[in-house]
Formats: sequence, C-alpha cells, structure tokens
Amino acid sequence: MSQSAVTVRLDSQMKSQFDELCEQFGMSANTAFNIFVKAVIRSRSIPFAIRVSRPAESSALDLFLQQRRAVEASQEAELTLEEINAEICAAREERRKRQESV
Repeated sequence: MSQSAVTVRLDSQMKSQFDELCEQFGMSANTAFNIFVKAVIRSRSIPFAIRVSRPAESSALDLFLQQRRAVEASQEAELTLEEINAEICAAREERRKRQESV
C-alpha cells in the first residue's frame, strides 16, 4: 500500500509535550496520528467532542445539534422539512430577541 506524507504545524512547546507523552505511551507521534486517522475513518466522526465555550449564548448550530442529539437518543422518526423549518425559525426568533435585549 502506498503512503503519503502529511505535514502538521505545531507550536514548538506543544510538539515537545506531545512527543514526550507519546514516548510515555510507547509510541511515536507518527503512530499517534495514524491511530487518530483510523479512529476518524472507522467512526466517520471526530472521536472526541469539539465545543465552543459560549456559556451565555447558544448559536443556531448549537441548538440544531442539541436537537439532533435528542432525536438520535430517543430514536424518534426523522424530522420533516416543516419541523426543521420551524426549528430554524424558533432559533432565529430567539436570537433576534436576545439581540434586541442587548
């Protein structure tokens, strides 16, 4: 199987810390990145939560993702187009009200 090179730019101190941790785990940084890539491919997702911390405000995307997780957890039927549009309208209305109150 042919291989391709990937270049990643890291802060020098961060790279040093990463290399040290990988060494403690008994692997190279290259091996760690390969494990990460395989996990992404296998799960078809990033294998950890990625969040933006905005405690006072949720974006429309945050609200959509919360709704999506709730639907997936409850195993309810998929949302109809009308329901999706209603969710979007509700998120926009909430955002508009927050902006007006500022």
